[in-house]
Amino acid sequence: MDLYAFPLNSSIKDQIKQNLTNILLETDKLIQSLDHDQYCILCDFEALQKQFNEIQSVAASYYLQQYLSPFTQNYATLSLAVHHLSERRHGALIVIERNQPVENLIQKGVSIGASLTSTLLESIFYPGTPLHDGAVLIKGNEIISAANVLPLASSVTVQKKVGTRHRAAIGMSQQSDALVLVVSEETGRISFAMEGTLYPIHSTNNQLF
Repeated sequence: MDLYAFPLNSSIKDQIKQNLTNILLETDKLIQSLDHDQYCILCDFEALQKQFNEIQSVAASYYLQQYLSPFTQNYATLSLAVHHLSERRHGALIVIERNQPVENLIQKGVSIGASLTSTLLESIFYPGTPLHDGAVLIKGNEIISAANVLPLASSVTVQKKVGTRHRAAIGMSQQSDALVLVVSEETGRISFAMEGTLYPIHSTNNQLF
């Protein structure tokens, strides 16, 4: 099933509707302010952009849960680990295999062959450890390997400047149906790549959503 085929639940719908209503109110104020010659609208544009980004983040977080649940029973464990990595700004790159095998697309690092746990995943990406660079590969409820090298998206296909982890996530998602989670070590922001597109996601209360 395609990611976008999952219906939104009532709680998410209500939240998005409220956010959109707020944006409409702010947009109306912005339109009225255009009649005042001394008014600068740049800050208002920035505020509106933040609200749109928040809506996208909340929606993407919901879809992420729906998208991952059929492929790992340890979604909550994965969610918790990524949340902790984000809080500590420990960069991470995590490939979750779906229907298509992906090992032929990566330069394999170190075999792990262990059950997926939050503690293990967080320790792998602890800065300075031998395995923290590269990507972790997860199949079902198992961490298969770490320190894997993924194919990078070309600079032509990446519309904005992103780091190596994000380019690797995009590149991997372009060549397979895998879902790739990324945590930025600069900002702690979490995103996921699917079909060559990067989506920011919301993290709160020790969960991705």
